Amino acid sequence: MTTPKETADVVLIGGGIMSATLGALLNDLQPEWDIRVYEKLDYVARESSHAWNNAGTGHAALCELNYSPQDANGDVDISKAVTINEQFHQSRQFWSFLVKEGIITDPTSFINTVPHMSYARGDKGRDYLRKRYETMSRNPLFADMEYSDDPAQHAEWLPLMFEKRGPGQVNGVSRFSQGTDVDFGALTRQLLGHVEGNGVQIRTAHTVQDLDRSADGWNVKVRDDRSNETTEVNAKFVFIGAGGGALHLLQKSGIAEGRGYGGFPVSGLFLSTSDPELVDRHYAKVYGQAATGAPPMSVPHLDTRVIDDKRYLLFGPYAGFSPKFLKGGSILDLPFSVRGNNLPVMLNVAKDNFDLVTYLMGQLAESKKGRFKLLEEFTPEVDPEKWNLTVAGQRVQIMKRDPQKGGVLGFGTEVVSSADGSLAALLGASPGASTVTSIMLGLLERCFPQQYAGWEPRLKDMVPSLGRKLHEDETLLKEISEYTAGTLQIG
Repeated sequence: MTTPKETADVVLIGGGIMSATLGALLNDLQPEWDIRVYEKLDYVARESSHAWNNAGTGHAALCELNYSPQDANGDVDISKAVTINEQFHQSRQFWSFLVKEGIITDPTSFINTVPHMSYARGDKGRDYLRKRYETMSRNPLFADMEYSDDPAQHAEWLPLMFEKRGPGQVNGVSRFSQGTDVDFGALTRQLLGHVEGNGVQIRTAHTVQDLDRSADGWNVKVRDDRSNETTEVNAKFVFIGAGGGALHLLQKSGIAEGRGYGGFPVSGLFLSTSDPELVDRHYAKVYGQAATGAPPMSVPHLDTRVIDDKRYLLFGPYAGFSPKFLKGGSILDLPFSVRGNNLPVMLNVAKDNFDLVTYLMGQLAESKKGRFKLLEEFTPEVDPEKWNLTVAGQRVQIMKRDPQKGGVLGFGTEVVSSADGSLAALLGASPGASTVTSIMLGLLERCFPQQYAGWEPRLKDMVPSLGRKLHEDETLLKEISEYTAGTLQIG
């Protein structure tokens, strides 16, 4: 039987926030293009973008301490924090454009104001947090940050955490009142619903099985999991935004730029509660300091979440190891990702990150009592009966080549694209979703060089600060901040 053949301008693999954002951008810029979205599950935004599969933090480096490390001399490096904050401002601008255009009618359906706060214990932790505050508050992006080591102030800001603490403790807390909580699943569904109404084909329960070069792009082999029928789609451009599933498809593409990449999967659990007494006494996202060897995505935090107009508290995450690359993946995902070109990289990473392996094994062996003990470091008021264990999404840390070490564990997100720009894949994890607009703008410039100059005026309608740095222009920063705060109704 002959395999049916179709053609498309663009194929987006994965029905999450990455494909949704890129699809919305391209649909606006080139409404005549034939764009397809293929999602393996029976509904979009069911994996990493789903509200219960991530922390929902609008990552702007306001509270995440791993983005502002301290060196041996005691100096705090905020360069990464500045970059991430600038990127989140671009996301806010694009989301504001969606509201202004009527594409999203109620911004509170996906974004809400929740203060972002950092918490450090003991003399050393307090001194670091104070130094971080002093360094960051001198930058215009973080000028509104507050800091206190006064127990009375802590109790006012965070009653659930500090009202019933005993005397004599040393703590530092920093606060940025205009942080955000984001439901990326709700945002994804609204974006994909919009582009589908404009002619973009959204095909769920469709598995991309293979990718092969063609004369003018890529042959994408797709199976309809409902009918078990296979179609071959010839696409001029392919984006692999399949979360943890992206690595396998990148490897199948065979592009030279993808050689040497490996993946290290990390699973996660959260404690969650909707108990009114607890929820009403904590309204913030409070990030602490990571344990030795812990990956950045495992930094403990006690978060307010707003999901479907209801407030919850989440605490965690508790990291663990699973060979699956997706929550709905296979236990063979990790072994099947090993290739001759990435095995030396993976072995070098394992050799140099033994503390990470030890940490994950310890997390796997953690008892229920041990999980609540960690929560007690944040709040003394812990009643296990009021908390439920929630399984979060899978994250796949990048492992890649390094000239000096042979292989390193990469953190954050990374776009890998072919030399001709016809294929791009997004690998990695946090702060990906929060910086999605910046990531996709960079992808457009890299993969569509002939069209980009013509697109730029429209892109500046969507992201007015495009090409400029907000921290270098305080007037522009004020204008953009007021515009996005007003449009998104986030104060």
